[in-house]
Amino acid sequence: MIDFATYQQLLTLYADYAAALDNNELQKWPEFFTEECVYKVQPRENFEHGFPLATLAFESRGMLKDRVYGVTETIFHDPYYQRHVVGVPRILDVDAERIRAEANYAVFRTKPDDITSVFNVGRYVDTIRRTNEGLKFESRLCVFDSEMIANSLIYPI
Repeated sequence: MIDFATYQQLLTLYADYAAALDNNELQKWPEFFTEECVYKVQPRENFEHGFPLATLAFESRGMLKDRVYGVTETIFHDPYYQRHVVGVPRILDVDAERIRAEANYAVFRTKPDDITSVFNVGRYVDTIRRTNEGLKFESRLCVFDSEMIANSLIYPI
């Protein structure tokens, strides 16, 4: 069971994560994670069959910071905005150190000179750790429903 105050912190973590990405505050993204963490973007079929292949896979906050550097300083692409719509997290398991939860998400993409389109839809499968700095993602798996991603995946999901 999770208490109300902790559930409110969990909702805030999910909302602040989406807002940082939607507002293109990519430098904040790694701070939502513990130092030793896992972040993967993986097709549903691979996830459900236990296959390790992922579209993106990072294994530390340092790797997330490297990705932010790459996105902001070295990758050239048509600019676009993202908008995350995230469902209410469903609590799967709770103990003294961790919360396991999942939530559905939809990410919309808008290019300045084009109409908005659905970019990626799936669910987050999360392990959240209680830390002295508050709740942090220890593991975030972005399990997307389609086997394909339009164009390339630049920004975090």
